[in-house]
Amino acid sequence: MVTATDISAAALADAAHPLDGGPGDYDALMNLVGDARFVLIGEATHGTHDFYEERARITQRLIREKGFTAVAVEADWPDAYRVNRYVRGEGRDGCANEALSGFERFPAWMWRNTDVSAFVDWLRAHNEGVRAGPKVGFYGLDLYSLFTSVKEVLNYLDQVDPAAALEARRRYACFDHYGEDSQHYGYATGIGLSESCQQGVLTQLQELQQRAFDYMRADGACAEDAFFYAQQNARLVKNAEEYYRTMFRGRISSWNLRDSHMAETLDALARHLSRDGAPAKIVVWEHNSHIGDARATEVGGLGEWNVGELARKAYPGQTCLIGFSTYDGHVTAASEWDGPAERKRVRPALHGSYEELLHQVGLPRYYLNLRDDTPVRRLMLERRLERAIGVLYLPRSERQSHYFDAQMAQQFDAIIHIDRTDALVPLDATSGWHSGEPPETYPEGI
Repeated sequence: MVTATDISAAALADAAHPLDGGPGDYDALMNLVGDARFVLIGEATHGTHDFYEERARITQRLIREKGFTAVAVEADWPDAYRVNRYVRGEGRDGCANEALSGFERFPAWMWRNTDVSAFVDWLRAHNEGVRAGPKVGFYGLDLYSLFTSVKEVLNYLDQVDPAAALEARRRYACFDHYGEDSQHYGYATGIGLSESCQQGVLTQLQELQQRAFDYMRADGACAEDAFFYAQQNARLVKNAEEYYRTMFRGRISSWNLRDSHMAETLDALARHLSRDGAPAKIVVWEHNSHIGDARATEVGGLGEWNVGELARKAYPGQTCLIGFSTYDGHVTAASEWDGPAERKRVRPALHGSYEELLHQVGLPRYYLNLRDDTPVRRLMLERRLERAIGVLYLPRSERQSHYFDAQMAQQFDAIIHIDRTDALVPLDATSGWHSGEPPETYPEGI
């Protein structure tokens, strides 16, 4: 008996672009991107080798063929900027592994893994071959680096304005009681146990911005980039202070503040890199939950927004949102916050989910255009379950922990489905990661 799912899968199969690893794999996707300035490429998990590998392949083509000059990722600004210096042939790091060593905070494997290391090496080699025009940079959009960013602002001011550095130390001293524990600060101020540092960090950002002309003039070569780096760190401190102060009040308010910061940083980066009348073109790497338009999901109905939605609103017609999905396989994830990286088995997707439907197509990996008004788009506008695995994977509570309702064709302009995926390999993989997780029956069953 032919079911409705069989008919839907057959329609998707007719429109699918198989991916076999050849140079023409993403020709159709390049056509879909067209002249877009912002290409946001997602991932359905934070620990899948195949997503990272294919995302890098797409990005390499965007850089070579369409003139993209920046990769902005879901990572902290100062840690990513160390990589930026390395790929531009600056700084003191001698290899990609060293350049990525700033990523110490959980989950370090998101960026300290073999796939990112290989891409960073490629980016360095690409930039070494650039004879004219801008080199490609690597930047972070996230806001978790409150204390590191404080240090970077102070380091900058020590060089260009020692008197202002002393005043900045006085303002930032408000954080000294918390031992570089951002969540301790957020809890204490959020429930009224301590006064917030809000006014001091805002004043510091404003003063830095007011002195921009003087600092860039005094700082000599590369003054504009150095000031921009410091300014973004000061803005991050302001936004991170608010984020940690509000994170105990509810998920939606803190999520929206974080994604607003990432969108604001993306916009600032685009303006900074747009020189000589040429608008900057930027690739963004983040989780599907950040780059897929939130308005197409159940959390959007609850009031959440995200980078994908904000980018579409800010740059209508200039954005392309690309998602990933998988049916089963393995993933690198933890079982609890701050827990070790584990190589965990991904359960087959739930019945009625997008992942199950894409599995029924019967191709190991392929790409679908969801933007054009076709039967495929109309089919993928039907509301279904969609899976999202972040830094934690909790298979025992998978339906509650990892699924939400969505309309995939509204969420993304394109989807890349890789039916069976493997876990990415951390640069600092422990023996626990190599041995994998015990079977789900352990220790109850045999």
